[in-house]
Amino acid sequence: MNFIQTIRQATLTAAMALLAGTALAAGPAATMYKDPNCGCCSRWAEHMRAAGFAVKEVPSADMGRIKAQLGVPEALGSCHTARIGNYVIEGHVPAADVKRLLAEQPAGARGLSAPGMPMGSPGMEGGTPDRYEVVQFNTDGGATVFARH
Repeated sequence: MNFIQTIRQATLTAAMALLAGTALAAGPAATMYKDPNCGCCSRWAEHMRAAGFAVKEVPSADMGRIKAQLGVPEALGSCHTARIGNYVIEGHVPAADVKRLLAEQPAGARGLSAPGMPMGSPGMEGGTPDRYEVVQFNTDGGATVFARH
């Protein structure tokens, strides 16, 4: 490959990367509230970005207030809380489950939670993976298992 061909290839590769990044940013918007010092929260945000979500990370020292305002049941709490569309996503919920929620829009659903911080969930990789459930919590206070991992 000569110099001109190398430059053309590099330009094409850069243009394709730019277009791919634009396509990812055009996905569903998410605002994620997290403790400023939490690393696993940022890893979950990266998992969501890789799945096509446009995630804005908002550090907050008052996560309890945010969870209460968004209606996250205390028993379903985790380390970070996100708003995606009309839904609340609590903790390390896999992107596939969020996409399913957005597609199905179950009646009465307020959001999804992966309670606690299960090992092996997105952002909590490493160590021995836990079996865990993603719970749908509803506007009427009810909750059901949405997915098992």
